[in-house]
Amino acid sequence: MTTSSNLGFPRIGPNRELKKALESYWAGRIGPADLESAAVELRKRNWLLQRDAGLHRIPSNDFSYYDHVLDTCAMVGAVPERYGWDGGPVGLATYFAMARGTQGGHGARDVVAMEMTKWFDTNYHYIVPELGAGQTFTLASTKPLDEFTEAFELGIQTRPVLLGPVSFLLLSKSKDTAAPPLDLLDGLLPVYQEILTRLGKAGASWVQMDEPCLVGDLDSPARAAYERAYRQLRDASSSTDLKLLLTTYFGEVTHNLDTITALPVDGLHVDLVRGADQLDAVMERLPDPVVLSAGVVDGRNVWVTDLKRALNCLQRIESRLGAERLIVAPSCSMIHVPIDLDLEEQLDAEVREWLAFATQKLDEIVTLTRSLGDDSGAVAELLEKNRARLESRGTSSRVHRQEVKDRAASLRVEDFHRDSPYPERRLLQQQKFDLPVFPTTTIGSFPQTAEVRAKRAAFRTGKISRQEYERFLEQEIERIIRFQEEIGLDVLVHGEPERNDMVQYFGEQLTGIAFTERGWVQSYGSRYVRPPIIYGDVTRPEPMTVRWSTYAASMTQKPIKAMLTGPITILQWSFVRDDQARRETARQIALAIRQEICDLESAGIGVVQIDEPALREGLPLRRQDWPEYLKWAVECFRLASSGVRDETQIHTHMCYSQFNDIIEAIAEMDADVISIESSRSQMELLDTFSSYHYPNEIGLGVYDIHSPRIPSTDEMRALIAKAAEHLSPDQIWVNPDCGLKTRRWEEVRPALRNMVAAARAIRNELARVG
Repeated sequence: MTTSSNLGFPRIGPNRELKKALESYWAGRIGPADLESAAVELRKRNWLLQRDAGLHRIPSNDFSYYDHVLDTCAMVGAVPERYGWDGGPVGLATYFAMARGTQGGHGARDVVAMEMTKWFDTNYHYIVPELGAGQTFTLASTKPLDEFTEAFELGIQTRPVLLGPVSFLLLSKSKDTAAPPLDLLDGLLPVYQEILTRLGKAGASWVQMDEPCLVGDLDSPARAAYERAYRQLRDASSSTDLKLLLTTYFGEVTHNLDTITALPVDGLHVDLVRGADQLDAVMERLPDPVVLSAGVVDGRNVWVTDLKRALNCLQRIESRLGAERLIVAPSCSMIHVPIDLDLEEQLDAEVREWLAFATQKLDEIVTLTRSLGDDSGAVAELLEKNRARLESRGTSSRVHRQEVKDRAASLRVEDFHRDSPYPERRLLQQQKFDLPVFPTTTIGSFPQTAEVRAKRAAFRTGKISRQEYERFLEQEIERIIRFQEEIGLDVLVHGEPERNDMVQYFGEQLTGIAFTERGWVQSYGSRYVRPPIIYGDVTRPEPMTVRWSTYAASMTQKPIKAMLTGPITILQWSFVRDDQARRETARQIALAIRQEICDLESAGIGVVQIDEPALREGLPLRRQDWPEYLKWAVECFRLASSGVRDETQIHTHMCYSQFNDIIEAIAEMDADVISIESSRSQMELLDTFSSYHYPNEIGLGVYDIHSPRIPSTDEMRALIAKAAEHLSPDQIWVNPDCGLKTRRWEEVRPALRNMVAAARAIRNELARVG
């Protein structure tokens, strides 16, 4: 019979239980036993939920305290030397030090965190493994085995999930350019063989081997690595009759089918949502008796599945391969979607009918599986209800607005360009702002304290009036302005105390976008977001930020920088409608942001930052598709930013993305200043500027805000000095690598003081040399 399965379930808990437990542990309010107890309850809940939904194959080891790639580092003992690991089991202290860094003092080790970047083209961040020549591996964490056993003791037979060895290496970085990570495969494979052997002896019948890199471009060494790896892994699994499910997602694998179909595995999972066109090629090449896991339910978006279309796809597979070789599954792990639509009490009733979260997607998978083996028509009512929901969405007047489409269609070439080239704009901006060399600023947000969050909640629930809330915000903004003046920052910000989230805040003021109360999704660690749901055409009814930026400007004589979230980031960090091209939705958002920027300029704001941290994240996974995406993505940024006068300075901000290979596209954005992450990677991006002359100004993120540690003045001064070896001093701005919203004032105050002191020290050194 056809079976149903899942590839991974959200880890965070319906009430963000994991976040609360983690942050209590980090703050010292609970110990390791309490943290583990919370994790045990979350895992138990997820397993029982999936079993009770009727799922046949339930994943384990999809839970993580922080990140599944970091978990794999711990499993194979890939711990960088600076963390002082003694070679035994990787404990929580070492694990979290790798993720977050640690502050020195009182005998503690002062170390920076490992680098973090985006997981393929999602907004999930993973910890990048650091490897080098002479790297050795050992089984240093038995987490996959422990969690399989934990579920087994509950009476649930799970399918453990492992990040495959080749993808693990391809996602790693090497400290030694002469030793690419793939060269370490032979040393890594024995650890995987050992954990597979242990899982088989413990009673596992299948293991899910996630190899998402198989959807990308593979060179000859990578193809050879896959062939070598799975030949050796087969030896380990066959000794215990353990079956391997090779799992791919986020795109098609047709270009790698020669490699994939030669691998000795028992099953193959393919994404038939993002790679719908690959089905015939996959079925044609799939060796008998390899099982096909068909990812027909979207694990990355929230729209109700078209069950009739999915069922037709599954019936084609069943008729060709047979029911025993078919598994019904989501396209990918469900960690990218909220947990349960039933938790949403305030969501618009009409929009709600169009949605399915992780729990509802389990029901869709089970319904599809039952439909294949049902001759009685017992599921006909479910299919009819699904058809009605789809029809409601397709015909709703709230989705399509002709005036929005007409406006986007009437754009002219000049709407995408500033009046003058950057060198001419720069002269006007220098005259206007008269900033010192190495000017200092921040990325925008300041700490969102418990008081700020409480006041926002009180206003939202009607416990305080709008007048009282706005007076509080004015006081908070004035405090932030005075602090920035006190420490000597050159371009100030208002601190964003009124904003809940950099995307949600704007989305709530645009049409065509819905929001959830409890639709949380993990971004990294304990940082969760509630992505907006873009269901219809987007417009901006009225100004969104002018009130608070102009109030901040009235408090100081220094330049105020207004912060907006860019169109690509709003697109990429939302659940986007799937009934029109993404570029069209992005253009509608760009027009709304353009209106806002023009209103800010008219109100006297001379510096505007348009954050686009998701530009790199949105790149297609195959390089041949990059040019088309970059063309329309850059055009959307330019559409948003090109309606202002030359003397208005446009900044953009990008963080935790690998920009080296798209630097020309970034230059095409024509922002006057771009700020980037550079602290965690120790200015690694500077290598790009050695070979490419970036024409505009660059803000260097010398303070890693994703770590609680406070960098010293000397540490940041050294980073600035290193940058000055690659860039002209008059190109360089100094700033944190991201917003300060998630940090505490106890960390922010000394860190920013040190940052300003570092910039002044470099200025003084430059003056002495000059």
